[in-house]
Amino acid sequence: MTSAGFNGTWSLTLVGFSSLSGHRSLFFLLFLLPYLFVVFSDSLVVYSICSQRALHRPMFVFVAAVLLNSLTASTFIYPKLLSDVLLSGGGIVQVSQALCLCQGFVVSSLGFSSFMLLAAMAFDRYLSICHPLHYAALLSPAKVGLMLLLCWMLPVILVGVLALLASRLQLCRTQLHRFYCDIYSLVSLSCGGAAAQRSGLYGLLISSAIFFLPPSFVLFSYARILFICLRRSRSFSSRALNTCLPHLFVFFNYSVSVTLDLLLRRLQSDRESDTTLITSIMMVLVPTVLNPVVYGLKLKEVFTHVKRLLSCRRDS
Repeated sequence: MTSAGFNGTWSLTLVGFSSLSGHRSLFFLLFLLPYLFVVFSDSLVVYSICSQRALHRPMFVFVAAVLLNSLTASTFIYPKLLSDVLLSGGGIVQVSQALCLCQGFVVSSLGFSSFMLLAAMAFDRYLSICHPLHYAALLSPAKVGLMLLLCWMLPVILVGVLALLASRLQLCRTQLHRFYCDIYSLVSLSCGGAAAQRSGLYGLLISSAIFFLPPSFVLFSYARILFICLRRSRSFSSRALNTCLPHLFVFFNYSVSVTLDLLLRRLQSDRESDTTLITSIMMVLVPTVLNPVVYGLKLKEVFTHVKRLLSCRRDS
């Protein structure tokens, strides 16, 4: 089947569900329970941050933004997965061009945005620990708002251009060995030519920007923090590192998940692989489930308000 242009008249086949065989009920629960947990826990932590004036600080604003990204991405992935699991009797799921591109655009842009938000968190911790006297002036509410706008709008623009380029490609194949759509896999189905090369090159540039710029900034910021901590007292170092560890854990979690997913897709994009399918599942489950756990439990200020909110609801 071949198709050209964004006309919405063709569909793709997600064949990752062929591995479900007779275990659809198990996979349905595997996706349903984490989704319910993500919706409840992310909403709870974000509500706690928004409702408590004591948490209206840059660090917690960035935490709420990361969890909003996670909640939005989950909403664009989990419900579709749940319906596909129920409907994939023969292991074949059809998805329209428009829906596939939309899902790929949202997931990719939010993933890029989350990396930028983690870099913003590292910058916030760097200023707070290394320049405490100038922290309020260097990171005013207006500057935090501009940083949030940049972290959300830049990925939307860059990934939007890639989605537009992908929508104009002529496809020679229609089977995606995935559980959900992503733009790179869609580009890999094209017939080749100059347009496909431009899309591939542009996608490579975006991937390089995602994997080198924000992580480099994060590593530099935390290296400076570690250097400062080594020169200060043990109590100061302990407090500083305790505020940094949750962010570092989430950053490591994102980096490993996305890196493995991209590497396996590039190495095995033309054939079905259980490893690739399992990785695509873990890419969805692990970051979205761990984020609210890390920020809800490891950040003492957030955990205190979350626990208070839950106890009030139980009492009522």
